[in-house]
Amino acid sequence: MKLSTRGRYAVMAMADLASRDADGPVTLADIASRQAISLSYLEQLFAKLRRAGVVKSARGPGGGYSLARSAAETRISDVILAVDEPIDATRCHGESRGCLKTGKRCITHDLWDELGRHIYLFLNSVSLADVVEGRVMGAACAGAPRKGAPRPLEAVAE
Repeated sequence: MKLSTRGRYAVMAMADLASRDADGPVTLADIASRQAISLSYLEQLFAKLRRAGVVKSARGPGGGYSLARSAAETRISDVILAVDEPIDATRCHGESRGCLKTGKRCITHDLWDELGRHIYLFLNSVSLADVVEGRVMGAACAGAPRKGAPRPLEAVAE
């Protein structure tokens, strides 16, 4: 599954916002400048984030956006889902249709469906505070083999 620019940019912008939230509302122009993201694109993303209740806005001089909840309470999955980014690795669209033209599921459907669930669980376990404070690196490595290490099946075969 590849995350689109919509999801990636939303998370980048929200991490930027979270890192400066204590200073008061942050303007989209400032975020756009720091993160090299188009201002008009950020306006579209933040409209969705505001409707989803992830951010709140303040108008007028000194206005801008701030987090609706603390960075520790704001999950990365909240951000991605707010901008309509599906967390789904299958090629099916909805429960009633399968992957194939016949309407049946492909042979690997369960594999990709489970991967999508793992991605969601991971993104739901990471908060904006984790990203801003650098606590994400290595979070998924506990059970992953090191580069060059034999894979479990190779180890069993030996």
